[in-house]
Amino acid sequence: MISRHITPYILKSATKLPVIALLGPRQSGKTTLARFAFANHAYVSMENYEEREFAQNDPKRFLRNNINEHGIILDEIQHVPQLLSYIQTYVDEYNYPGRVIITGSQNLLVNQAISQTLAGRIALFTLLPLSINELKSSSLLPYTADQVMLKGGYPRIYASEIEPQEWYPDYIETYVERDVRQIINVVNLATFKRFIRLCAGRIGQLINFTSLANDCGIDVRTAQHWLSILQASYIVFLLQPHFQNFNKRMIKTPKLYFYDTGLACSLLGITTLEQLDTYYMRGNIFESLMISEICKHYYNIKQRPDHVYFWRDKTGNEIDCLIEQPNTLIPVEIKSGTTVSKSFFDPLIKWSDISNNQYPQGYVLYAGDKNHEYKEGTLVSWNNIEVLWQKTIA
Repeated sequence: MISRHITPYILKSATKLPVIALLGPRQSGKTTLARFAFANHAYVSMENYEEREFAQNDPKRFLRNNINEHGIILDEIQHVPQLLSYIQTYVDEYNYPGRVIITGSQNLLVNQAISQTLAGRIALFTLLPLSINELKSSSLLPYTADQVMLKGGYPRIYASEIEPQEWYPDYIETYVERDVRQIINVVNLATFKRFIRLCAGRIGQLINFTSLANDCGIDVRTAQHWLSILQASYIVFLLQPHFQNFNKRMIKTPKLYFYDTGLACSLLGITTLEQLDTYYMRGNIFESLMISEICKHYYNIKQRPDHVYFWRDKTGNEIDCLIEQPNTLIPVEIKSGTTVSKSFFDPLIKWSDISNNQYPQGYVLYAGDKNHEYKEGTLVSWNNIEVLWQKTIA
């Protein structure tokens, strides 16, 4: 069991609310964490056909027969979303905290059902693949940023010592066959797989639906819908631009990132460190790694990363990440180089000028291994990203 930083927050909520929902991508460790944290609960997987049939045909008897005196874990609840209304009836009758634990891999389906049935009764958590800090805490963190980018953060790769180039293609195949087919009716799954790869080729870039649709041979509406499916199943996320304009014309298009860079590398056909080292989008992949780490930090303390942005104006000035805090903005520049250059701080200096020095000294996250305070900003190594939390983020 690799220690997950979200666990104390889950256990605390389980003393107050009757239902705990643990959402996240397939293989992110939801089942392992649920069974570890609630070891005495009964466990039922909704991917089991017989159990699923039982739950669909006689939900009341299903719950009565399976739950024990401690409670129940219902794994991959998206297969039987109608069961949630019966859970509501059950917890309203037996209002014990931490009684029902549900997991789900499809945010879209699960959240729609939850919003209709379990509002006020449930604590929602998002469990993403392992963070850098979690890997570090478990003495599993690779030595270089490139190794992390290539390997990704899915727990099974580390727990079973599987080579990423062997694991990720099967993961993608399983995801498309099981999840995508359940959510939408894709006539040609090969086209959807091509769409995912095209998204990987746009990692760290402004999303252009027209270009994406044309390259995939689909219409724009389909491209938008398919991207929402990738978001709902925790494959990709969009980073929104910050709205403050400082009297300049702003870019209003979001940027596309992957929650896991190992998955992105696999989709791009990158299987070795040598390939990654010379890959023309290595900087974009590193940027995605750092942005996703910031998002993971928020999710791991039961917050949403809704106040994480980027900033760019139409003259080319840009800050890779802006973290909005009460009455302030924290600029974070991301550099994939391993050797410190004075130019690393140029965007922070420009940002300071544009914002009329309204905001505090910024940060540079980079792929090297040194931390240092400079006049222009604070240099932070990728493997010491917790410095950012300690100094700026709750």
